Formats: sequence, C-alpha cells, structure tokens
Amino acid sequence: MNQAAVLLHNIRSAHNVGSIFRTADAAGVARIYLSGYTPIPVDRFGRPQKDIAKTALGAEHSVAWEYQATPAGLIKRLKDAGWTVVGVEQDERAQDYRTFAVKGPTLFVLGNEVKGISKSLRDQCDVLLEIPMHGTKESLNVSVAAGIILFAARD
Repeated sequence: MNQAAVLLHNIRSAHNVGSIFRTADAAGVARIYLSGYTPIPVDRFGRPQKDIAKTALGAEHSVAWEYQATPAGLIKRLKDAGWTVVGVEQDERAQDYRTFAVKGPTLFVLGNEVKGISKSLRDQCDVLLEIPMHGTKESLNVSVAAGIILFAARD
C-alpha cells in the first residue's frame, strides 16, 4: 500500500479503537491519528488503556499514533504535504469503495459509531467512500468498515 494513515474522530468504544489498531497493523498502515473524544492507548498517567490493549493485542505498540484535539489542523497539514483525505461515510457524494484507487499518501477518516463523520469533517475530505449495504441494516461496525476499506486500499 502507498503510505497510509487513519484518523479516528469521536469514536466512543475503546474496543473499536483497539480493533482498528490491530487491523491497521495487519494492513500496513503507518500511523493512526486519534481526535475528539476517541480513547487513546494510554491514560493521562501513561498507563495502558486496558480495553484498547485487549483488542489491539500489541498493535498499539507497533503502529505509530498521536492525538490531536481537533482534526482540522492535521488535515490541512497533510493536504499541504500532498496527502489525499478520504472519508468513509454514507453521503450523497460518496462513491462505492470498490471504484477508488489509492494514488499516493492517503489519510482514511472514520467517525463516530452512531453519527458517523460530521458534515464539516466530510467537507474537508477530498473523497468520500461508502460500502454498499445489501441487507436490512444501514451500516457496519466502524472497525469492520475499517478492515474492508484498508484491505481494499492495499490492492
């Protein structure tokens, strides 16, 4: 995969964060950015966050990560450096993830388990991708969606 990173913004569940760390490691993601109220791998005293460690199985040590209170500055910095910002969200302008080809450094943005990515954050994305749903449910768990997108980006 070309250079890839993931931004997790306002993810509620530490289990989802840990699972995405594990998937990111398996998919060859270089860095995970955490923002908003997304839990981070260590608490304010530097102790491991047990629920993340439980599902990450060590990937919180093998994938570089950093916390940003808000994503706007990070996104601007990466765009200025030539990165493409790709949001994973159902939206009128979203394209089927199977039609997207990674061309250069790419930041994949994933949002809250219930509310998804806010409109203001979607507006900062260069591309929006969605995973077509064929059943009665309207969406997948964010960690499952991350796995689908990150492994599809490898091809």
